[in-house]
Amino acid sequence: MRPTRTALALVATALTPALLLAGPAFAASPATTVATASAATGSGVDELSDDDVRVAIARIIADPTTGKAVHAAAQKALDGTIEDQRYFLETGRWIAQAEDDRVAIARILASADPKTDRAVIREANKALDANTPKALRAYLETGYRLARAEDDRVRVARILADPTISDALRAAAEDAIDGTPEELRYFLEIGRYEVDG
Repeated sequence: MRPTRTALALVATALTPALLLAGPAFAASPATTVATASAATGSGVDELSDDDVRVAIARIIADPTTGKAVHAAAQKALDGTIEDQRYFLETGRWIAQAEDDRVAIARILASADPKTDRAVIREANKALDANTPKALRAYLETGYRLARAEDDRVRVARILADPTISDALRAAAEDAIDGTPEELRYFLEIGRYEVDG
């Protein structure tokens, strides 16, 4: 490998955590990597060579989790001047990410059931009302998971309130209600149907 390629590979590898951000592919699993505009400001974009900047943008474009707005902004930057490209890495990326995050939250709201997903809807609306990149990202990173767990605990409590359920189902529901958000979700989607009798 030529020395310039080696240096380029090292810089790209070092900057990947700061420059790559999971897009709205979180819908099934909202636990994605946290990256914010504040992380970008100290990323050293000014210190990158022009080639390193282009490689960083190309990696964002190639990432399958990149959202549509980020992808479009990255492509536009790559087609522009080096100043456009540096602006994208420092600022434009985060503006586009906020747009992708708003779309992702709108999709969650569209699929939410107003009767059973009250916490999910409440917290999503709070994030959209705040309308800051930080609030939008916080909802997608942790708020959605915690709100869904709150709604799932209510669902499990309703199961426990039914006096006709079996002892095995009651025991499994009691274990689930004190569990993690993932354990609650598993119980509601699969576990309760696996319990005998």
